[in-house]
Amino acid sequence: MSWAFGASSTVSLWLLRTLCLFWLLSSAPPDSTMVRAQTGLVLHDILPRDLKQYDKNRPPKYEGHATIVYFHVTVLSVDSIDEESMTYVADIFLAQSWRDHRLRLPENMTEEYRILDVEWLHNIWRPDCFFKNAKKVTFHEMSVPNHYLWLYHDKTLLYMAKLTLVLSCAMKFEAYPHDTQICSMMIESLSHTTHDLVFKWNETDPLVVNPDIELPQLDISRNNTEDCTLTYSTGNFTCLAVVFNLRRRLGYHLFHTYVPSAITVVMSWISFWIKPEAIPARVTLGVTSLLTLATQNQQSQSSLPPVSYIKAIDVWMSSCTVFVFASLLQFGLVNYFMDAEPLTKDMTGYSVEDLTDLDDKKSEDGRANGYSRSRSRSRSRLRSHSPGVPQYVVHRCTGKDIAIYIDKFSRFFFPFAFFILNVSYWTTYGTM
Repeated sequence: MSWAFGASSTVSLWLLRTLCLFWLLSSAPPDSTMVRAQTGLVLHDILPRDLKQYDKNRPPKYEGHATIVYFHVTVLSVDSIDEESMTYVADIFLAQSWRDHRLRLPENMTEEYRILDVEWLHNIWRPDCFFKNAKKVTFHEMSVPNHYLWLYHDKTLLYMAKLTLVLSCAMKFEAYPHDTQICSMMIESLSHTTHDLVFKWNETDPLVVNPDIELPQLDISRNNTEDCTLTYSTGNFTCLAVVFNLRRRLGYHLFHTYVPSAITVVMSWISFWIKPEAIPARVTLGVTSLLTLATQNQQSQSSLPPVSYIKAIDVWMSSCTVFVFASLLQFGLVNYFMDAEPLTKDMTGYSVEDLTDLDDKKSEDGRANGYSRSRSRSRSRLRSHSPGVPQYVVHRCTGKDIAIYIDKFSRFFFPFAFFILNVSYWTTYGTM
């Protein structure tokens, strides 16, 4: 009986010790190494142990030299080029890399790089770049925020982000639509001068442009990178620029502006083959051509801002308007001569009245000398046998003859003058 009671006490004691040990293990603080392995890096793993040695507002100047930030831009698309507002839209990947020697590498870092939390950029130094000529910048967040932050073994940080930019472009339209626009994308430092911060393009591949970019009316004929560092009253601020040369295609304007306006001018010449008496037909044709040309002129410049200088399209449309208006003036001149009185021009000799007076005088002299001749016989003899009296030739030129001659002359003069205009225009602007 006593043996059984002793065995039961031993089992109870063993159970009690087991429960106490389990409770102690469950309530003990976890090992820090295990927690770090489960939760990953924290910000303090890369910051200096003494936080007073790190100032996130000061660039990491190494041995007193300015911090160098390398940039790379991948242009995914260029579209929505608006001549009226002088803007264009670009989708890009922007990469910035810089070295911050003040940071610490994470423990047991064996990879080539380590992905860091992008939110840590609010607690460490980062370049204060901004797009100088941007009117709007959109950061992409679908389906996840389109940016990342890498840390390399040499303490170089790489930050990549996808952006959509609405950029301004100072366009010049003197040669429009034969123009080539130069648009840029400028990246400048906001608060650091070149004494503390310098932007440089990546030495290997600073700029990559998607070769499949297709624009409705423009071609990217050339793209390059430049340094646009400027001097302000507060100092020199580093700046980089991506420059696009956008050459306009002529196909759209050729079929929607030049060919229709030329056809309108040629159509106004049909009046030269219409009889001068058909006044309503000729006036209607001229006025219709003029109104059609005015509408075409307005449509050709509907997408342009109201600039004060003369454009190439202005030269063309104004010249076509002059030709159509000149055809109307030509009909006014033709109509004037149609209503004019017939013209009589004395080419040589005396007038009929002078011959009659001379005939009467000779008859009187003949009667005084005993010669009796009739007036009709004297006039006939005087006209046919008198060598001293010149012959009279009358040429009658009616106003209708002059009007018809003007029409015939215009049939050749207007096309020839329009041909000269085309040669001069396309020689001047077509090679620009």
